[in-house]
Amino acid sequence: MIIYWHIFLAFFIPGILGYGGGPASIPLVEKEVVDRYGWMTTQEFGEVLALGNALPGPVATKMAGYIGYMEGGILGSVIALFASVAPSLVLMIALMVTLLKYKDSPKVKNITKMIRPVIAVLLGAMTLQFFMTSYEVSGSIQTIALIAVSYWLLEIRKWHPAYVILLALAYGALTSFF
Repeated sequence: MIIYWHIFLAFFIPGILGYGGGPASIPLVEKEVVDRYGWMTTQEFGEVLALGNALPGPVATKMAGYIGYMEGGILGSVIALFASVAPSLVLMIALMVTLLKYKDSPKVKNITKMIRPVIAVLLGAMTLQFFMTSYEVSGSIQTIALIAVSYWLLEIRKWHPAYVILLALAYGALTSFF
């Protein structure tokens, strides 16, 4: 029974402290899973992280489900998944209640107007970071080619983003062999 409490804490605490979503909480989860509870080695955690990044959807919940299952079976998986989304769920419900209460306030309307540019800048910074990582790992030719082909498929050919991601994954898998 104590294992389920540990599973809950291992994913709930990073969920509270990991401001910025799943990627921001990954080091905190690693600290809990590897250092505090010793459920995995750093290499095993890295492999789970790589697998989680390869699959669609939020990486933190995929990792929580897998690690929870490995440590506590199906119930451990459910507890880990709940623990990883519980902080966001509680905060979103509280925020929605507050927002609905003051939705007609001019201050709330101004805040939402100011948040949009901040989100745009954060997304731009994340895109730049991904570009720089791709440039360092794959080189300029492959990075520019992937950007150009992705843009062409998404904007000109109007492909669904899921197909472009699958194509990029297949390309990455093929190039890793050569």
